[in-house]
Amino acid sequence: MTTAPEAKKVPLQREHHGDAFVDNYEWLRDKENPEVVAYLEAENAFTDAQTVHLGALREKIFGEIKNRTQETDMSVPVRRGEWWYYSRTIEGKQYGVSCRCPIESDDDWEPPQLDADVPGEVVLLDANAEAEGHDFFSLGSFTVTEDGTLLAYAVDTTGDERYTLRVKDLRTGEMLGDEIENTFPGALWDNSGTFLFYLTVDDAWRPDTVWRHELGTPASDDVSVFHESDERYWVGMGTTRSRKFLVIEVGSKITSESRVVDADDPTGEFKVVLPRREGVEYGIDHVVVAGEDRFLIMHNDGAENFELADAPVSDPTDQRVLIAHRDTVRLEDVEAFQDHLVVGYRRDAISRIALWPINADGYGELTEIDFGEELYTAAPGANPEWSSPYLRLGFTSFITPGRVFDFELSTGEMHLRKEQPVLGGYDHAMYEQKRDWAVAEDGTRIPISVVKRKDTNEPAPTLLYGYGSYESSIDPSFSVARLSLLDRGMVFMVAHVRGGGEMGRRWYDNGKTLTKKNTFTDFVACARHIRDSGQASAVVADGGSAGGLLMGAVANLAPELFDGILANVPFVDPLTSILDPSLPLTVIEWDEWGNPLADADVYAYMKSYSPYENVTDQKYPPILAVTSINDTRVLYVEPAKWVAKLREVGAESVLLKTEMSAGHGGVSGRYEKWKEVAFEFAWVLDRVGLS
Repeated sequence: MTTAPEAKKVPLQREHHGDAFVDNYEWLRDKENPEVVAYLEAENAFTDAQTVHLGALREKIFGEIKNRTQETDMSVPVRRGEWWYYSRTIEGKQYGVSCRCPIESDDDWEPPQLDADVPGEVVLLDANAEAEGHDFFSLGSFTVTEDGTLLAYAVDTTGDERYTLRVKDLRTGEMLGDEIENTFPGALWDNSGTFLFYLTVDDAWRPDTVWRHELGTPASDDVSVFHESDERYWVGMGTTRSRKFLVIEVGSKITSESRVVDADDPTGEFKVVLPRREGVEYGIDHVVVAGEDRFLIMHNDGAENFELADAPVSDPTDQRVLIAHRDTVRLEDVEAFQDHLVVGYRRDAISRIALWPINADGYGELTEIDFGEELYTAAPGANPEWSSPYLRLGFTSFITPGRVFDFELSTGEMHLRKEQPVLGGYDHAMYEQKRDWAVAEDGTRIPISVVKRKDTNEPAPTLLYGYGSYESSIDPSFSVARLSLLDRGMVFMVAHVRGGGEMGRRWYDNGKTLTKKNTFTDFVACARHIRDSGQASAVVADGGSAGGLLMGAVANLAPELFDGILANVPFVDPLTSILDPSLPLTVIEWDEWGNPLADADVYAYMKSYSPYENVTDQKYPPILAVTSINDTRVLYVEPAKWVAKLREVGAESVLLKTEMSAGHGGVSGRYEKWKEVAFEFAWVLDRVGLS
């Protein structure tokens, strides 16, 4: 197909707050309509035809990713109870295999060096077998009982994120009769392994109910232990690290509440720790200090960047401040162990970790761990044991493959257990990472992360990535696939725009609701800076989901700055979605974007930046929009309408690619994901003359 499909126009008028908007392409929302499916398939055929010349390059990039990846590999074993738990990947297999092997003695804390033949190995779950016969596979819940005898896991085989929960007896390998349909990820066991707690969602895909299932009884007898009726709140579940309490967590974008029950009393009542107060967020963990059970409480009550307190379990309001609020440091999390705390925080756009010993008298001296790189990401790994001589840590940077360390608590020594293998002779000394800064329209300095080969001369073609929503931080991470860009002379950059969380809570607050346009103008400022400073000879913008909204907005704001725009599952019709409370996620999103139904100012503001509604007759750069028909978060109709509107105003080289059996995360299976990355990278390289 050499001619782009033409979407018919079916005018539909929307009226709110005295404003009328005619939408010609809303009819594309009905995916049960054969005409809609035919249109999406025609778009796929057109995209195939327009990119057929890149077939050899796609194959080459796919081969590079595959050849650099150790396909048969194993994770570092993690000790829990009487077993070492780990996962395998096997050459030729799309998915991982979850396994365990027995520990040799109670004082055995050194993870074993495993190979293909592991004595006593038990396969907990082979995802390849589970995925057999399905075009899509996703694993949701995965949780083992405290005594290690039962596994509960949940699978989705369509991409719509409705999971079937099943139970396997690990002693016999047999599946039990306990099977529950339409669950949400996040199941957990009580300490006895008798009761299984799980979540279900409402019609808007909001997890709203916690259920208790007694093993061996029909699902129809399951008990609803908590239901959240306020549509602004999501419900989640977990445990304290001590496993003393089961926790129900209820949260909107700006308010939260925790409820707990003793894990040894699973049929008891979940009790509120601190009642919800509008605009106050908090999270809890459990710690024993000087023989007393106390809750750790990290909150933002009068503390924009959060502070850490503790209080007796018997009276959570009787708090003492442990780490006070700081303007330059954003507290992010705390994990409690028997003899120490692990505190996570962000300073100068970099995540940090500190250890805080607990002694007989209380808390000792807090010490930050030094990882020795300017740009990096470090975080606690899997540490299921309440008491352990080691702390498992993960570390990576843009140029350092992922590393797994065990930090020895008694000596402070770091033990490197594994570095992500990169086959073919990867030498990190050939690459560099650095921090640059752009200046936004209002004078705010915007951090930019820069990654390239040292022998790449400026100006160079650049892929500029951005997100900028939900206080999510785009932290440094290594990518095997990205080497296929860097080695061809392309530079990779991340614009850490407002709306993200890199520079603290205020950074987020200044890029949401009625300040959302800062996200877009920040990205434009970064693109202009790297061009004007002589770093970039060409710029392709890249973003997905809420980052896809960013892509659509900057395409309207400054199309001349970009040689191409790659938008994955892009949220490009936000006003239509946020005006419809029946759609998935809409009501809980009002704290992020504002409520245009109730507030005329929010309506006008969102309309002024909505990519779909602000497409105009101007010259747009080449655009590739990628979506999935079963996406429940950003519906495929948004990029489909956007592409149709762009074509209507004469935009050329606009492509739509729809996965016809996938969800928000795209295709499943590692080889299929590599093929998708190769498709996108080949298109990006072609845009800047490096194909």
